[in-house]
Amino acid sequence: MVHLKEEVLAGEDALVATADFLYQSIRAEVQLKRFFVRDNLADLAKGLRTFLKEAFNGEEWPKVQIGPKLLDEDALKGLVDVLMMTVRKPQPLGEDALVKAVNVMGKDLKNDARVQLIFSSIERAAVSEAEPEQPREAPAGAGTGLDEEDVTLSQLALGSEDGDEEEEEEAEEEAGEPAFIPSSDGNEVNTKSLDILTLPEDQIDQVQTGWKIFIDSFASRELAGEALYQALYESTTTLQKLFKSPKAVASMRFLNGIHQIIMALSEPTEAKHLVEALGFQHLDLDVTIPRVVIFRDAIMDLIVSEVGDKVSPKAQDGIKRTLNYAGGGYIFIRETFSERLKIIAQSWRTASGQEADEAAEAELGTLSGEQQEGGEDADSGDEEMDDRMMSGDRFSGEMEEHDHVQAMPVRKERSCLDCLLGRNAPDEDDLSMGMQAEEGKSAGRKMQQQGVPTTFDEMFQFNAAVMGLSGNMWMYEVLNSFDSIVKNIANSYRVQEEADVLALRIAKLKGAVKPAEYKAVMLASLRSLLPKDWDPAHEVAWNWLWENVERMLVSELGKPAARERALGRFLGSLEDDSKTELWQDVYTKFFALAPGGQDYFKQSATRLYFIADKVFEMTLEMYKDPKSMVDNISALGLRHVGYGIPTELFGPFVTGCIQVVKGVTEDDVIADAFGWSLGLISRVLVRTINEGSTIVMKAINTNSVKQVKKALSCAPRGKRAMWTLNVTVGTQSISPLIWSITSGSLSAASVIITDLLTIRADRDRYYYGVDELFERHPDIVQIMTEGARVLLPTMMDRMLWRSRIAVNGMRRVNYYLKHLLVDADGNFADALPQIAKMEDPSIVTHALLVNLADMIWTKFVYFTFLMSKIWLLFTLIVFLFSQSILKTMSRNADSVEVRYTMFACRMSVYCCSMFELIYSRTQYAYKAMQAGEIVTVGQIPLPQRYVQEFHEPICLLLTLMLITMFFMEPFLYCISDGITDSCPNADAVQDPYSIASMLTMVLYFVLLIDFSALSTRLSAFVLVMGHVLPELGLALLACGYTILTFGSSIASGDERSADFAGFHTSVLSLFDIATSQYSGKRFDELRNHSWTMGAVIAFVLTITVFIFNLLIAQLNTAYLKVYHSMVGYARIRRIDIVCQTIPSIPARRFTQFVENLSLEHKLEFGEGDIGLAGGIQVLELASAHPTNQDTIKRYGGSTSPAMQWPEEDDDIFSNSEGDRLERLEKSIQKAMKKLASLPSDKGAKSSISSDAGEEDDDDE
Repeated sequence: MVHLKEEVLAGEDALVATADFLYQSIRAEVQLKRFFVRDNLADLAKGLRTFLKEAFNGEEWPKVQIGPKLLDEDALKGLVDVLMMTVRKPQPLGEDALVKAVNVMGKDLKNDARVQLIFSSIERAAVSEAEPEQPREAPAGAGTGLDEEDVTLSQLALGSEDGDEEEEEEAEEEAGEPAFIPSSDGNEVNTKSLDILTLPEDQIDQVQTGWKIFIDSFASRELAGEALYQALYESTTTLQKLFKSPKAVASMRFLNGIHQIIMALSEPTEAKHLVEALGFQHLDLDVTIPRVVIFRDAIMDLIVSEVGDKVSPKAQDGIKRTLNYAGGGYIFIRETFSERLKIIAQSWRTASGQEADEAAEAELGTLSGEQQEGGEDADSGDEEMDDRMMSGDRFSGEMEEHDHVQAMPVRKERSCLDCLLGRNAPDEDDLSMGMQAEEGKSAGRKMQQQGVPTTFDEMFQFNAAVMGLSGNMWMYEVLNSFDSIVKNIANSYRVQEEADVLALRIAKLKGAVKPAEYKAVMLASLRSLLPKDWDPAHEVAWNWLWENVERMLVSELGKPAARERALGRFLGSLEDDSKTELWQDVYTKFFALAPGGQDYFKQSATRLYFIADKVFEMTLEMYKDPKSMVDNISALGLRHVGYGIPTELFGPFVTGCIQVVKGVTEDDVIADAFGWSLGLISRVLVRTINEGSTIVMKAINTNSVKQVKKALSCAPRGKRAMWTLNVTVGTQSISPLIWSITSGSLSAASVIITDLLTIRADRDRYYYGVDELFERHPDIVQIMTEGARVLLPTMMDRMLWRSRIAVNGMRRVNYYLKHLLVDADGNFADALPQIAKMEDPSIVTHALLVNLADMIWTKFVYFTFLMSKIWLLFTLIVFLFSQSILKTMSRNADSVEVRYTMFACRMSVYCCSMFELIYSRTQYAYKAMQAGEIVTVGQIPLPQRYVQEFHEPICLLLTLMLITMFFMEPFLYCISDGITDSCPNADAVQDPYSIASMLTMVLYFVLLIDFSALSTRLSAFVLVMGHVLPELGLALLACGYTILTFGSSIASGDERSADFAGFHTSVLSLFDIATSQYSGKRFDELRNHSWTMGAVIAFVLTITVFIFNLLIAQLNTAYLKVYHSMVGYARIRRIDIVCQTIPSIPARRFTQFVENLSLEHKLEFGEGDIGLAGGIQVLELASAHPTNQDTIKRYGGSTSPAMQWPEEDDDIFSNSEGDRLERLEKSIQKAMKKLASLPSDKGAKSSISSDAGEEDDDDE
């Protein structure tokens, strides 16, 4: 049975509701269910509309009682019979059977008795004028205004209407509180309206100056916020229950809120909007006049106590009036709009599918901790979420839960909207205009699977098709922005921003824009999705929402096109010289309006001109491509969060730019176009910065360990990991961790890594951020190897756990290495290749990497590597027999069998080894060219591996040598003489062939060195030899240089001996002497040549005493240097082999290897203590790494994920050098402050001594 709420509708609304009823009735029939497909919804909706138009003889529908009994059982049975009768008939190829049946029923079967029974049942549901009907303030689609409760955001600034005022006065009389309560100094807390606060200019200056003096009296804004928080918290114990947010968060919210209002007093309208926005953010608090007075007095007492007479009485009076104004505004907004916004928030959660998604998460256990805390906590959590959504403050200084996306790419597929409207996949032009529907939401998946509209987006598309409005593309632009509009309806600034961007996007579409059409479809969709909850209050609330949006949207429609043309002509007419003068004027104006901006714009003049040029280009691009520009501006704003640029500077910069443009053109259209676009860009930037400026990002900018830890302590335990990994604004996101690394704040990054990878536990669950870390940043290892190598040991240390309890001399060790082994797609992760690329022997000897590499080597790679090298060994043996052993046998005893065997061996080497080498080298060179992995050596382009790796050039040389041997093969030259390698034809190639054979034999044996990887110890020895070979080369170079020097010198003399008769003989004789091949008899012959004998003696001393001993010293030093790292280098070599071998192994074998590790199985921390998954557990000797501390931090108390972790006493950074210096600095500042306040030197000295003693005690 179809569930439908009883209500009375007329006209188009009644027709749409009846069509929806018929659709659900047909859908519920088992016989017809198989005819429903996703692609027929649009045609089916149009067919039902055409069919129902015939009711009431084609005239406009009267008032009809819509409900579950709209059609009686006979009418429903007749409807099903008619449809079944039609769908059973043969249908033309490609035509939908159910759509055809509905069309036939409306055209050819109008006179059928069963169809007439349907119409009669609908006519009986019509409500006569005499019958009572349910009251409805605003019928859907009526287009008329609301009654007394139709209040727009603009009326909020002028006060409520008479009816609201009477209700407020009655409520105030019942509460016993007057509408105006005079404060002690004559100021009043006005709760009747929210008017503009007007103060004299001199008083505004004094107020702003006094407030700055108050803030500057503290060492930092954070300390000022904490002092303000403490004063408010201690003002009365009855209000302490209102302080729910962490102190670090709430203190800065208090300070920033008051600071923004005071700094905006010179712009009363802006101050009013700020109070309005803050008022919506405080809807969840019971703000009353007595509480406003308490808070005001506490703040004033704090200001007086801190700065005393430095703030004038006039400034104090202005601050009081400002606080009264803000408090009264909070109360006014709460009493006027609280209930309406709650209705919108709660109903939108249901209609948009958020409520269903939250329920699914609860079933998965994500909210189990809150459920254990009892219904009260859960209810309060729901209310808090609703209130935050109503207030439009999705961040509010805290990191809220967001969809973790990073500018999701648009997929060119047929979406639900495309299928519903019969459109094909969007092309590039459609994408640029934003005409495609969004996919990927959970409700959208349900729609795709079942064909039933379950969310507002899908129901809106269905109803638009039923009402014949599916061709209005502008409606889908509004639909794409509607979620943001609804969630931020309480923030007029944000709604205006969404409306302005929406106007730009609609301007790119063709066709008339009629807001009333969207309103009708919107209300029809909401009624269908909220049949049980919909009532007149919902009708009023949603009409009020759309009236506000429509007012803002209509005011800008039609203007963007003219503005774009005017601004394009102006910017195109600017010459380079005029642009430079323009940029100079911009910064001159800006620095005059905001002198503090000079402290942030420190770049060169050319860089500043480049920034100004980009700003002017963005104003035009905002008109041309608004959708992409909003995404780009959001990304730019998130980068400015990391830069720490104050948002107060954006206003003066925009003002300066507009003033400069107005000074160079008299065209008001150009000035308006430029100012409107730049203002919109500024608003998006400021909003992005404000929403992205979480306390974690602010702490990172200070690079303070203490501040980062303090900020993280405020995070709920269930969201603590994401506070450090994701800040999302719109479709753009930034990672605090990655920002801290790229900005060089490595101290902050180290704290984040340590906090993220610390295992914490309560009674219900373990919290460990390794999964979140690698899901958010799969390339985190690469990022660290390239920009923050010092963080790698910190991360590795936290990815293993050792038990402090040893059993039978063995200790449990858990290595959480899943993400270092396998990526999200199940492939071999890129972590080990990146670590090997570092070539840092100290990193690869970390216990985590040692176990990971050894596990992959022994269980997966070893056999494949051994098989590949056995083939090399077999080829070498065959080559050795053919070129050495059999060749010698052939010379000693020439036999046919030996010659045939030698020929067969050589041919097997050529056919198997040579052709395999040719294929593999060619294949790799081709892939390297495709991937662009080419480097130039001299003028020769070579693949990277030929230069970077030892193995590849040797294989290339071996390939070339085998090819050379093949073309000089004596057996081929003697083929006409039979199977022999000795014939006249081969005499000319025998010597070159022998030389090539010797070199090839050497290359084969060099490649055999790879077998050393089977043993880490042997590999270390080989690598040590490789590291000291450069020293030997330098020594040989010195020997050669010395031989040439002395040889040429002796040859130039007059004394002539047989061994030194010329240059070449002198060099060869000195070479024999250096290599100890020169005999004593030959030395005796030199006695007759005294000068030659003297030169030889000098040569021997230089070579033997100096160069050779220097070589020994160098080899010794080089060995000592590399000795401690040789095992690390051996492991790097093994990791390289692993990374090169894995791609050649079938993927199914790697998958099987990973499955056998059972990484999804949770590891124990102790007997019966089931811990975390994602690793392997091994037992090691207890004496290997003795420890008596458990690295798991366990906590009692509440187990709710919404709760923060208790403050940690064992702070590992509490005694760091930075903290000690900070405490010393505070001690000195405190002593100097007291010294300045004491009248005598004696008192000052005693005060300093006592303060120093107190600080020393604290340090101890």
